Amino acid sequence: MTKKTFLRRLGEERYLQVMALCGLGWMLVFNYAPMYGLLVAFKRNYRITEALFSFDFLKTPWAASGGFQHFIAFFQDPEFPDIMLNTFSISLLKLGIGFPLPIIFALFLNELKFPKFKQAVQTISYLPHFLSWVVLGGILTTWLSDTGFINEILLSAGLIKEGVTYLGYPKYFWGIVVLSDVWKELGWSAIIYLAAVSGIDQEMYEAADIDGAGRFRKMWSITLPCIKSTIAILFILNIGNLLNSNFDQILVLWNTLNAERSTVIDIYTYNVAMRSMRFSYATAIGLFKSVFAFLLLFMANSVTKKMNNVSLF
Repeated sequence: MTKKTFLRRLGEERYLQVMALCGLGWMLVFNYAPMYGLLVAFKRNYRITEALFSFDFLKTPWAASGGFQHFIAFFQDPEFPDIMLNTFSISLLKLGIGFPLPIIFALFLNELKFPKFKQAVQTISYLPHFLSWVVLGGILTTWLSDTGFINEILLSAGLIKEGVTYLGYPKYFWGIVVLSDVWKELGWSAIIYLAAVSGIDQEMYEAADIDGAGRFRKMWSITLPCIKSTIAILFILNIGNLLNSNFDQILVLWNTLNAERSTVIDIYTYNVAMRSMRFSYATAIGLFKSVFAFLLLFMANSVTKKMNNVSLF
């Protein structure tokens, strides 16, 4: 491409280029510029009153052990095994249950033959997504109290003899978090799969009808193979977010009674930063989580590329 042709193309696409530059500028300001603050993780004890963009900050002492004092302290923390167990357990349960359910829901929703009923089901299913976890947390706290909606149903059915405060028992917390997350995000997560299904060539279904294939056979042999690239991409992104256990959700459901099973990395980081004012230590934990998440994303991308020839990069 000659210089004249390149400039002419830029002129023709000037509006698109402006939009792209706006997006690039947003990323530089909000995603890359704040990475300078990662230096806090390697400082001995950063205080919030210190200005980050100053020579005084650069002159402050570095942490011991070559700057890795806070990372070592986190790995040696007695709570570290429980924190990692809670984080991985909740995330894997969400991945194992919350990832395939929207796919199944989208497949069955696509098979509905009555458009109005289909629209009603889809609207009702994704409506909870638009409610914040602050609102839903209050609803769940009320429902799961000893006099709440859930206990009333179980008492009426004779399944329990007295009300139980479910959020007060650690053994129930993982199940509550996973089920409430599915309830909130099932319909919204299914939208992208429905969009992928709508792009499938209808002639394939017509040919399958001629061959006598039933609905389940068409879903298995046509629909799923045609949307496997979408499934693979979303699976890679979910693996990359494996250490993100949804801070908002767990924060509104967390209490001292269920802390044994509800303290994940994000909650622990919040506590040491905002309550203990250990900002260098909290930054080190956040950096560790980000690096680990990148490694998971890279591995998931490599495995998916080898298996299905689909990848992000």
